[in-house]
Amino acid sequence: MRLLLVRHGQTPTNVHYLLDTAAPGPGLTELGERQAAALVDALAGEDLDAVYASTLVRTRLTAAPLAAARGLDIQVRDGIREVFAGDLEMQPGESEQAALYMRTVFAWAAGDLDLRMPGGESGAEFLARYDAVVAEAAAGAATAALVSHGAAIRTWTAARARNIDVPFAAAHRLANTGTVILEGDPATGWQVLTWAGATVRPAGEGGPAGEPATGDQGD
Repeated sequence: MRLLLVRHGQTPTNVHYLLDTAAPGPGLTELGERQAAALVDALAGEDLDAVYASTLVRTRLTAAPLAAARGLDIQVRDGIREVFAGDLEMQPGESEQAALYMRTVFAWAAGDLDLRMPGGESGAEFLARYDAVVAEAAAGAATAALVSHGAAIRTWTAARARNIDVPFAAAHRLANTGTVILEGDPATGWQVLTWAGATVRPAGEGGPAGEPATGDQGD
């Protein structure tokens, strides 16, 4: 199948660069609403069979214009929500706590699945819930868009795609409504075709340039 992982539009806490992961979370800014509307044209070439969103408000608002344009219902699933920050919630994005959040999620992608976010979930728990929604989408759609969250998308992709590793995912943030397009299935695995519009080369051959992940945060 063709799997589109789409980060939500801009939120007020994105503007203030805060680690905001708890439910229900904020809505979209005016810019975020325009970004959501622009997805209709940006993904016009995709023959979508399904649109999913997490249980957080910002993903449902982002998915709404796209789903309406395609005549599809939004399938809301808790499994693709952001990695819960636990004790690190609402910390500034440039803080050591936010850096710990990103180190933790990329340690999961590297295989340390027993590691637990302080006050939050483990890597095994995160991947299990995200995998379940991807498997559901793969079982019922040839092409599906999952509107999710930055850290969640980068972590899951680094863990599951053959041609994306942790250094690549750490160095390549996703802007609001940035999209990662993959091809494959849960049984045979996944390959990233494009990351935020840039073609991804096979692992070991480099890829599009990106900004360092220092001080980065998910949401």
